[in-house]
Amino acid sequence: MVKRKGFTLIELLVVIAIIALLRAIIMPALSKARESARDVACRSNLRNIGTGIVMFLQDNDFKPADSATTNGFCWYDAAGKIRPTSDGDAYWGVAYIDYIKDPAVFGCPSFRSVAEGLIYNVDPKLIYAAAYTLPYEFFYKPATSKTRTTLSTIRPQSEFVVSHDHVEPKIEQGVIDHFYNNGPGSMNLTAYREGGTRAKFYRGIFRHNIRSSRTFETRGRANVLWLDAHVTPLQETTGDDVPQYWYTGVRP
Repeated sequence: MVKRKGFTLIELLVVIAIIALLRAIIMPALSKARESARDVACRSNLRNIGTGIVMFLQDNDFKPADSATTNGFCWYDAAGKIRPTSDGDAYWGVAYIDYIKDPAVFGCPSFRSVAEGLIYNVDPKLIYAAAYTLPYEFFYKPATSKTRTTLSTIRPQSEFVVSHDHVEPKIEQGVIDHFYNNGPGSMNLTAYREGGTRAKFYRGIFRHNIRSSRTFETRGRANVLWLDAHVTPLQETTGDDVPQYWYTGVRP
């Protein structure tokens, strides 16, 4: 008779331990690679949005669409038609759909994991194609001596914010929800900071390349779309390095 020798219990435990160790080493690297891919996709989508908006502006005397009413995440009405910009539940992207075509371009893969449930009581799937914010300064004409009638008067266009990562579809309350602050040492995004009315959503703003697990610190970054359609990352900030003219287009 031939005596067969199997694995001993110790050998099995050693193999399991090695597999667990390899998994512990590999998983963080895989997670980082996945987030890097999501970040690249997000920036690519923003660039495509920027290109579409620039084409819209060129066809409309460099005047942006009237998005004063749009303040939701919805693209379609009950009949399956694109909502008008006069609809308060419409996402601001509806104004540019003829130039960008596919609502999915307005999606950020990283947004899904941090923002489902969000600020508003909406179907989580709606945010899959509504991941970027529209600063109200993009379409609002400030009542100053330098009031702009068209965006063609803004110089340089490479320093005027059109859109960026956020957890709101539209921002319109200054330091409460913008990236700039009221001066050195003060805070931006005050509604999202500790004690703010939307504090639980803070980690969804600087959501790329997160390197801290603290509630009000991600050490991550957001992506910013500028008027000339280029996109740059913005490292988590309290606003000291974000001038207000990035939003107003009026240098001090």
